[in-house]
Amino acid sequence: MEYQTFISEFEAKLESLESCTEDILYRAETGISYTERWIKTLRDEVALNDFNSIQEEIFFFKHIKPQIFSKLIYYVKLFNIESKRPRSSSKFQIKYLNNQINRLQVFFNDNLEFYHYYRRGATSLDEQYFLRGKSDLRSATDFFNFYVDEQFSTCQDGTVATIMAYDMLIVYLQQEIEKLENNNDNQNINLMKDSSKLFWTGNKTELIELIYALQSSGAINSGTADIKEMASLFEQIFNIDLGNYYHTFIEIRARKGSKTKFIDKLEEALTRRFEESDA
Repeated sequence: MEYQTFISEFEAKLESLESCTEDILYRAETGISYTERWIKTLRDEVALNDFNSIQEEIFFFKHIKPQIFSKLIYYVKLFNIESKRPRSSSKFQIKYLNNQINRLQVFFNDNLEFYHYYRRGATSLDEQYFLRGKSDLRSATDFFNFYVDEQFSTCQDGTVATIMAYDMLIVYLQQEIEKLENNNDNQNINLMKDSSKLFWTGNKTELIELIYALQSSGAINSGTADIKEMASLFEQIFNIDLGNYYHTFIEIRARKGSKTKFIDKLEEALTRRFEESDA
């Protein structure tokens, strides 16, 4: 069999599937079905013709089978993740997706020695890892034991496939998180544009002084709020462009005399309000 042609046809089939629908669960289910059939064809080919050399066998189990097998792992994990994904707010979805990424990272940590071996393109242990009939102290891949048989498996081809699958999953999950975060940003911006009828009529320096004072006071998010985030919010609320607020802050800090002119002005105005109310 011409393996590269086989893989090209397989990937073309999956590309067609990925572009035919936005339904992620349908894509995952169909991808599982497709991939199982292609793996069976590949296994039948190996059973029928076997390999002509040790080098050919190593190449197959290190580079060919994992390209197909990784897609099965990918689609099964994708279906499990997406079928349990909360349908609530973006905040909870992002938290869920980040937790899934952390779980996938555990696999890399648990297989760190082999992961580095594979990533750096090492070959010194290939006969141990990618020839059939060899054993290794590490356990087999957690899932898909159905495909673990002596004639179609080595002790590490499943680990290579899992590394490839989890890399794809992490990229997918990060993209989903980015979509949710961008949607949140756009919704917040649109909401502020629609709802804010307030305009800052003081000068920009005064507002920047106020923002830095609020951030420094710890009154917002216990002092952990980012200045950039706060400045962006105030710009939206008060329909103003603050420009280079960091440079303005440096100018405020370099003032001679009182560095808190606007804060002092606020205190005076509030004190006067109290006095007028008491009169």
